[in-house]
Amino acid sequence: MKRGKRYLEAAKAIDRTAVYEKEEAVSLAKKAAVAKFDETIEAHIRTGCDGRHADQQIRGAVVLPHGTGKTVRVLVFAKGTKLDEAEAAGADFVGGDELIPKIQNDGWLDFDVVVATPDMMGVVGRLGRVLGPKGLMPNPKAGTVTMDVTKAINEIKAGKIEYRLDKSNIIHVPIGKASFTEEQLADNFQTLMDAIMKARPSSVKGQFIRSITLAPSMGPGVKVNVQKVTG
Repeated sequence: MKRGKRYLEAAKAIDRTAVYEKEEAVSLAKKAAVAKFDETIEAHIRTGCDGRHADQQIRGAVVLPHGTGKTVRVLVFAKGTKLDEAEAAGADFVGGDELIPKIQNDGWLDFDVVVATPDMMGVVGRLGRVLGPKGLMPNPKAGTVTMDVTKAINEIKAGKIEYRLDKSNIIHVPIGKASFTEEQLADNFQTLMDAIMKARPSSVKGQFIRSITLAPSMGPGVKVNVQKVTG
């Protein structure tokens, strides 16, 4: 893969064979964000889980203390008074059955998170093939299937992020923007790691976190000392 001049310049500051302490890794990842826009800093966490086994799946959510720096558009599936409650709490879109054809047939996907009340999951389930592959399906473990739509919306808008294993047993999560201070990014990163450590499946044997890399969305990765972050 051919890399651009900015990427190669940023990569010079990083020793690809080294493992850095959290603060230095955050600092290097922030400096490596040299694109002309405010890049997202992401954490890529390789686990010792085997996601083929249901008891080794990891899925949850955590509110980052400094948010993600991104404006999140929330769609809420509800009915009755819960529709009004969702609107009052600041949901960007609210509705019920009438939204199904818009999403299914017209390909409307102008939202980042979907929240649903439990009594709407029968309706939302019909969108499984569309929302599932995009990671947008509401899930009780992530707090997006709930009767307390106000709390769900407030947390999402405040910087709640979802984490889950991908097919390679890696968790990919944003921890903020390159414009954040190093302290804000380090805080968000540690909050995320604490949540993931608590979510460790009891059936996982051996080393739970194999490696952690921090990287801006367009820049090179920085390896983090796993022991210091998870100890």
